[in-house]
Amino acid sequence: MAQCEVCGNDYDKSFQVKLSQGATHVFDSFECAASALAPRCGQCNTRILGHGLEANGTMYCCANCARKAGVQLLRDHV
Repeated sequence: MAQCEVCGNDYDKSFQVKLSQGATHVFDSFECAASALAPRCGQCNTRILGHGLEANGTMYCCANCARKAGVQLLRDHV
């Protein structure tokens, strides 16, 4: 068994996520994995679980949040 690094649960069905940068993380659920690894929107701070949008090194959940942050060129749909 391995202990989840987010909630501390010691679970027999825990799993590891190995990142391309070499780090390895242990979680007991996808919820904990998303909580630890998903980027946050630079405007509204929500977790980005889909593709998101990026401008100038900042991630946004949608074009509306990007516009609120002053980024005018991003669009949700073309």
